[in-house]
Amino acid sequence: MIDRYTLPEMGSLWSETNKLNNWLRIEVAACEAWTRLGRIPPEAMEEIKARAKFDIDRIRELEAQVHHDVIAFLTNLAENVGPASKYIHLGMTSSDILDTGLALQMRDSADIILDKLSILKSVIGEKAWHYKYTLCIGRTHGVHGEPTTFGLKMALWYTEMERNIERLKQARDIIAYGAISGAVGNFAHLNPRVEEDVCRELGLKPCSVSTQIIQRDRHAQFMTSLAVIASSLEKMATEVRNLQRTELLEVEEPFRKGQKGSSAMPHKRNPMLSERVAGLSRIIRSNAMAALENVALWHERDLTHSSVERIIIPDSCILLDYILEKFTGIIRGMVVYEDNMMKNIYSTRGLVFSQKLMLALVSKGMLREEAYSLVQRNAMRCWNEHLDFKELVLADEDITSYLSTQDIEQVFDCSIYTSQVDYIFSRCGLG
Repeated sequence: MIDRYTLPEMGSLWSETNKLNNWLRIEVAACEAWTRLGRIPPEAMEEIKARAKFDIDRIRELEAQVHHDVIAFLTNLAENVGPASKYIHLGMTSSDILDTGLALQMRDSADIILDKLSILKSVIGEKAWHYKYTLCIGRTHGVHGEPTTFGLKMALWYTEMERNIERLKQARDIIAYGAISGAVGNFAHLNPRVEEDVCRELGLKPCSVSTQIIQRDRHAQFMTSLAVIASSLEKMATEVRNLQRTELLEVEEPFRKGQKGSSAMPHKRNPMLSERVAGLSRIIRSNAMAALENVALWHERDLTHSSVERIIIPDSCILLDYILEKFTGIIRGMVVYEDNMMKNIYSTRGLVFSQKLMLALVSKGMLREEAYSLVQRNAMRCWNEHLDFKELVLADEDITSYLSTQDIEQVFDCSIYTSQVDYIFSRCGLG
């Protein structure tokens, strides 16, 4: 594995230069394997190692003539190497270097993304700790449910990032395979030891069996893993966007000095970064669908997957790398309005304590159906007449015949909503 601190930026990893460098590494490694097997004379191997290089402009010129990228690459190598070039690409087919090179790029992309996922998980974990006991309203169906804590929201995201890391690790292992097996994958013109040596040199594993290509279920798993990660980021970015709405304003993404939110309305502070994360995640998901379509190819191979992958795999890796950077910045710099969180809890005049009241009545011996009916009767008056729920409960003799004033005061206390936070945090590995 490439050391994570020396990884190139994602864009350069998917550059034409890096792709061709990988092809060259594969071809030279195959020649070295053939040399060890006695097929290539050592002096020819020395010539190959000393002279094998490529020129992108020349390759493009050749490709315009031959309309085949690998042949253009090999022709350019032959121009530079000379007579010893007859040993290059010995027994191999184009997909041997295309697919093995692509595996290198995908593996290295996974390493970059895994590093950034780890950073994001850590940043979310810090926020979880900071807001561990910060009460906020929990919403179901977009409607107030019961109080929870903002730290628990963050703990939820923390554990989701853990799962995403595990998913991508599995996908990385699945995609880190090479194939140097020839035209239909049967090693008719190759020694399997060439494949084994090349893969060992590159830090890959050899496919136990392949056709002319590495099978695309591997690529589909990689791409769907990226899509799940992007979907998690969209979910979290959507929560930020919702909580930033003016009538809620519990959370706000960073808005820096000099930043403008609207060309027309100077007061606007829009969640533009969160919206960008949400929007770009849709592209990554749609690319994953194309990767699934690539699994079913004709016989030992066809070419329908190739043009698709030249777009979807680099784009998805680059986009996910980008939105991970942006969302990590959002979490690092987000503003949390704790006063507004508490204000919103009480904005429904105590209705959020309805379940607690119902359970208190049940604990005193009332049937659940009767307790539900009594609580709902008062809750609907609170809704419709804009009255204080606690005052209605204190004035309801059917309830006060079961609950004392002290009992009712305890019902409208928030401490129960933080009572199990420590336990939940310990289960999340945040204890």
